[in-house]
Amino acid sequence: QVQLVESGGGLVESGGSLTLSCVVGDSMFDFASVAWFRQTPVKRVMIASVNREGDTNYLDSVRGRFTISRNNDRKTVYLQMNSLKPEDTNDYYCNRVVGDNPIYDSWGPGTRVTVSS
Repeated sequence: QVQLVESGGGLVESGGSLTLSCVVGDSMFDFASVAWFRQTPVKRVMIASVNREGDTNYLDSVRGRFTISRNNDRKTVYLQMNSLKPEDTNDYYCNRVVGDNPIYDSWGPGTRVTVSS
């Protein structure tokens, strides 16, 4: 079973920055698209993804403020979060994806981001 371990969350003031990390224990990481998600009342929504070539995609609400990147040697995906807003307060998760769909049913513990106004 692939292990997903997110970290880097915390409490930050509005306008501040955080960098999240996720270690993906997957031998196929180098070839995979990976993404960050956050929770909505209905489901977890993909907010940023990066494919094996380094091409990125973002949800409109975070584009221009968040940057996803990867380090294949460390099997780690990052999310640099700038200009944070109170509405970014949420739990953040990572997963491998095909399109917009997460592959692994077993999610990591997530990392909590709280943005104060």
